[in-house]
Amino acid sequence: MTDTSRLETFCDGVFAIAITLLVLGIRVPGVKEDLGAALLNEWPTFLAYLISFVTVGIMWVNHHRLFALIERSNPTFAYINVGFLLFVAFVPYPTELMATQFAGLNDDGKRLAMLLYSGTFLAIAIMFNAIWLYASSGARLLKPGLDLEALKVGARRFAFGPPAYLIITLLAIVNPYVSLTLVGLLAVYWMLPGSAPVEAPRQ
Repeated sequence: MTDTSRLETFCDGVFAIAITLLVLGIRVPGVKEDLGAALLNEWPTFLAYLISFVTVGIMWVNHHRLFALIERSNPTFAYINVGFLLFVAFVPYPTELMATQFAGLNDDGKRLAMLLYSGTFLAIAIMFNAIWLYASSGARLLKPGLDLEALKVGARRFAFGPPAYLIITLLAIVNPYVSLTLVGLLAVYWMLPGSAPVEAPRQ
C-alpha cells in the first residue's frame, strides 16, 4: 500500500493536458475571410468546447472529492485510474470530430460523431464508478473514521452517471441534437449542490 500523492499528481496532469487540448479544435479564421461570418460558422466548435470543458472540469472536481476520502493506493487501484484517464485524455478527439460533423450537412456523420462523443463520457462514467467501488469495497482504501453509510448514500448519485450517459448515447442514433443537449444539461446537473457526494462527516 502507498499513499495517493503521486497518483493524484499524475491524474491532475492528464486532466490539465486534456482540458487544454480542447481549445486546439477551434479554428482561427484566415485573414481573407469575413471574420464575423467565420466566427458564426464556428458555433458548433465553440459549443462543443464549452460542453467538453465544463464536463471534464466537473469530472476533475469530483475525482478530487473522491481522493479526499481515499488514503491509500495499490497497483490495482492505480491501473483502474489509468483506465479512467485513457478516456479523459481521448475527449478532445470526439469533441473536435463532433463539432466538425455538426457544421456539415451529413446527418449520418452527426449521429456517428455524437455516438462516439457521448459514448466517451459513458466510458468515463463507468470507470469513475469503478474507481469508487474498488476503493470503498470493505473500506479497502478509505481514510479511517468515515461514516460509511453516509458515503453509500452519496455514491448512489455517482451511480446515476452510467445509465444516464447510456440513454444519451442511444439517443444519438435517433437525434444527435437532443443527445448533445442532454450532455450539456447533465453537465449542469453535476454542478448543482448535492448532485455529487462530498466528504462524509466523521463518526
